[in-house]
Amino acid sequence: MRRAKLPMFLTALTAVIAGITNVVAPTAAAAAAGSCTTDAKLVPSCGVMWGGAAGGFTSKPRDVEHKNWEKLSGRTATIFHTYHKGDEPFPTKAEIAMTKDPAKPRVLLLNWKIAYGSNWAKVAKGEQNRRIDAFAQRIKAYDKKVFLVLNHEPENDVVAKRGSGWEAKDFAAMYRHTIKRLRAQGAGNVVNVMAYMGNEKWMAQSWWKDLYPGDDVVDWIGLDSYVSVEKGYYHYGTFGDLLDRKPKGGGLGFYEWATTKHAGKPIMIAEWGGYHRIGRTTDKSAVYNSVIPQLTKRPAIKAIVHFDTKNDDEGNRDISIDSTKAGLAAFRKLAANPIFNVKLG
Repeated sequence: MRRAKLPMFLTALTAVIAGITNVVAPTAAAAAAGSCTTDAKLVPSCGVMWGGAAGGFTSKPRDVEHKNWEKLSGRTATIFHTYHKGDEPFPTKAEIAMTKDPAKPRVLLLNWKIAYGSNWAKVAKGEQNRRIDAFAQRIKAYDKKVFLVLNHEPENDVVAKRGSGWEAKDFAAMYRHTIKRLRAQGAGNVVNVMAYMGNEKWMAQSWWKDLYPGDDVVDWIGLDSYVSVEKGYYHYGTFGDLLDRKPKGGGLGFYEWATTKHAGKPIMIAEWGGYHRIGRTTDKSAVYNSVIPQLTKRPAIKAIVHFDTKNDDEGNRDISIDSTKAGLAAFRKLAANPIFNVKLG
């Protein structure tokens, strides 16, 4: 077993070393010079794309909240992350307008729960083809590159019961069907992101591996993950900890899994942030200060998108960047780093 694993380890190590030498070292200088641009799949030639999702779990307009968050953080968030489900017509007029500001170029990251009111198995069998085709026509008319996430964090929705329509294999089939149909419809401006939770509980499930729909239909691998800033509380740590969570019982951490099992795929941290419980305000500076050192060691990460909210979906965690003055100062320093100087190609 040790002899069988050794070549893979050496290959991965060589790739990491090469990536650090060939990608990260020139990145800071190239980004500072403003020469980093995105390609046809929105992968930056150097640097890391910077994004945000603000106003989560509120009724406030996402475009307004995004602009307010940009002012607060001190930087244009190139990736504008929004959420939709079912037959909602999107991109909306407000979303489109956000990508037409020449002074602040932005690209949409559209999160779509396509199986809303149905299930993954039915979508895979064609039940929602009309829904897919309607989106294809809208997105073709939009005629700009977009990121598309289909049912982010699918682990949380899996019903591991035969015939449920929500098995992991059903998700993979739904994903494949949707992307292939979009491509057949000529929606060539869609860049898709397979976004996981990367939680150690789910990664340990026997069905977790069945979620992946295949390299041929995945453009980016995404991760939605957070860390606590309260020592001793659930998932306490820094930026590296959210990247390296391993399955309970052992196995590869998320970043290592993605870069070894799906080498060459760019990674997007599609949601991230540091949190403390409401009423237990704690400085988040350590998390923000840890980001750049980790990015310089992990060349596969090509985009990070902060999720900002004063109250999460359970109503007890604050993931905002300004819960303390020190935390906000640290985040603004992070946002100002030239590694994020990426221009849309």
